[in-house]
Amino acid sequence: MILPFLVGAGSGLSLIVAIGAQNAFVLRQGIRREHVLPVVLICGLTDALLELLGVAGIGYVVERAPVVLEIVRWGGVVFLLWYAWSAVRRALRPEVLVAGEGSGGSLKRTILACLAITYLNPHVYLDTMVLMGSIGNAQGDPERWWFVAGGALASLAWFFLIGYGARALTRFFATPRSWRILDGVVAATMLVIAARLAFGGVGV
Repeated sequence: MILPFLVGAGSGLSLIVAIGAQNAFVLRQGIRREHVLPVVLICGLTDALLELLGVAGIGYVVERAPVVLEIVRWGGVVFLLWYAWSAVRRALRPEVLVAGEGSGGSLKRTILACLAITYLNPHVYLDTMVLMGSIGNAQGDPERWWFVAGGALASLAWFFLIGYGARALTRFFATPRSWRILDGVVAATMLVIAARLAFGGVGV
């Protein structure tokens, strides 16, 4: 069962190891050392859940529900634009954080932002439920469940890596200029993804 497990891990990593709204959010929380554990758990466990549903056959339904994906699509565009604007405002008024200290952002607000970034991106469903589901089901039984296990573990490992690994960058982000650069990158990332969602659609 090692091969389907490794295929699942490799497939999962190939989809998430790229700069995106979710990764940028986790990275920023990691650098701030603010509510890192709940953020990485939400992101990692969400991937695992959606991959499981995809292999269980729900991906077939999602693939044929364009209306639902369109609603999620435009909701994602609005949220990403708002988050990009928030990052621009932070870049104009950068702050310096001491290692181990957060900015005082509430856990509830952080979790809501993380959930929105995670679930308002239709590509999350296409990548995990449709694509990973299709690849997983091609493995047959019981190998497809080992495939899911590999993909789930890879997602959790990746988000823990960027969430807690970001702490190594704390010293670099001890100046306002560094935070200005980070928030500028975050804003640009959100705008690019919002534009792709708005003008590129969500085709499989």
